[in-house]
Amino acid sequence: MTKPVRWSEEMINDYITRGYWDDTTLYDLWERNARAFPEREAIADSRLCLTWAEAKQWIDRLALGFVELGLKKDDVIVIQIPNSVEQTLLRVACEKAGIVSVPALRSLRHTEMEYILRYCDAVGIAIPWEVRDFNYYRMIQEVRPRLPRLQHLFVVGEKVPEGTHSFMEMVKRPIEKSYPPNYLQNLGLPSIETSLVLLTTGTTGLPKFVEYAACHRIWQWKMNAKHLVITGDDVFALITPHCGGIALPAFFGSPLVGAKLVILDSPDMEDAFRLIEKERVTFACVVPTQLAMMVEHPRCQQYDLSSMRLWWCTGAALPYDVGRAVEEKLGGKVVPLIGATDWGCECLNLPSVPQPIRFKTVGKPIDGSEIKLVADDGTEVPPGEVGEIWGRGPTAVSGYFKDPESTREVWTGDGWYMSGDLGMLDEMGNLVVVGRKKDMIIRGGQNIYPIEIENLLRKHPKISEVAVVGMPDPLMGQRACAFVAPHPGQGFSFDEMISFLRERNIASFKLPERLELIKEIPMLGAGQKVDKKLLVTLIAEKLKAEGKIK
Repeated sequence: MTKPVRWSEEMINDYITRGYWDDTTLYDLWERNARAFPEREAIADSRLCLTWAEAKQWIDRLALGFVELGLKKDDVIVIQIPNSVEQTLLRVACEKAGIVSVPALRSLRHTEMEYILRYCDAVGIAIPWEVRDFNYYRMIQEVRPRLPRLQHLFVVGEKVPEGTHSFMEMVKRPIEKSYPPNYLQNLGLPSIETSLVLLTTGTTGLPKFVEYAACHRIWQWKMNAKHLVITGDDVFALITPHCGGIALPAFFGSPLVGAKLVILDSPDMEDAFRLIEKERVTFACVVPTQLAMMVEHPRCQQYDLSSMRLWWCTGAALPYDVGRAVEEKLGGKVVPLIGATDWGCECLNLPSVPQPIRFKTVGKPIDGSEIKLVADDGTEVPPGEVGEIWGRGPTAVSGYFKDPESTREVWTGDGWYMSGDLGMLDEMGNLVVVGRKKDMIIRGGQNIYPIEIENLLRKHPKISEVAVVGMPDPLMGQRACAFVAPHPGQGFSFDEMISFLRERNIASFKLPERLELIKEIPMLGAGQKVDKKLLVTLIAEKLKAEGKIK
């Protein structure tokens, strides 16, 4: 049994009794939709479009193929395929065959992939042969001698290397004719067992592995569908290239309500406009960086985006001006939220909430979830004061895969997740996120929250992007340094920065005391999170070279 690390029998039974969890799996949703509306389009990318019946047939053939190859319950397959029809259906097929799937970003290379495959004890990996001049097959062949458990290479595409399993051949082969109709019935992973492992995009260099089961994700999307009024008439678009937690609305939300899912397999935001216009998309999964690129695109208003109803935006803080510009230029409502791959206990903002609240807060906890703000001494802080955000509830993940020790470091015995994010509650009980606890700058005993300064500087017409980090100082402990990426062809000076911020009437101790101009801000993962650890290292090295610190 793929027993979740953190969930006890008591916790599982409690959530089932209270009506949060049941035995519905992700595969059950696809099977239900295939029975209810077999000929309706279910999933599409730029190359493929399948009905619900066709998609179920592909899932069944893949699952039977895994079983025929000798894969056993709780075996692990890593999936390093770009967001696509194949990637989505592979993940469902793994669950149905009793296999744990581990999606990995296509940008990861030898060091990260070897670590992931070894840590998960993976018996298989699914890859493209080659994408944009990078040969994934060659990479896996180079690390494979050090991975004796890695037996199976599944390759997507019409042509595959010799000695690998062809995805297309597996889904075209009528393998179901060789098995009884109910052969797969008892093979799948139950809803309370780990069926999916997602990777964090943290700053430690190598990822952590986060357990997901069907029960808590399906509950979350039942609640989201209720509050956001999502139905089978919606069309979901997966625009973010991220294959982890940011993509879960497409992975769970669309089959839950029986809505069509369309997948963008291009980094070009104009292709995103074309996709929305062609498919009449109503619900899009994006990260803030993509929204900023969209509203700044010179042809953003040349496309018919009138179908857009909701922009589901997560992965990083949404700048206020970006959210407002999206609704003015592109239409629809932006729904910014907080969540983490290794949390899952999310708040939700309703589209009906006014912009000042929706873009400055992340709303309230969804049904069954709880939030509290905790001081360093473990006491709960009152409304209006800043504390670390703790959360718990039926949407929360079950811990770190094969890592009880790391799980205990961030989860309390009574189920609270210590997020490492700092926040406060406004007068209406909405959660305001003020930054990461580890990113907070303490200057002579006074706290500086970088997100406040960043949001102000983003309003400067010369600035494309900004990140504020702490730099070591022998007198004050820390001072603030602003890394600024100006728009192409623009200069930007320290005096301009200080003058601009003083005009916004912020406290003097919050003013950055150093400016570093940079071509672009370094990002982690699929571009959804700033690599502040790298920026802290860069400024510390500069200060050492200048003799200002030892």
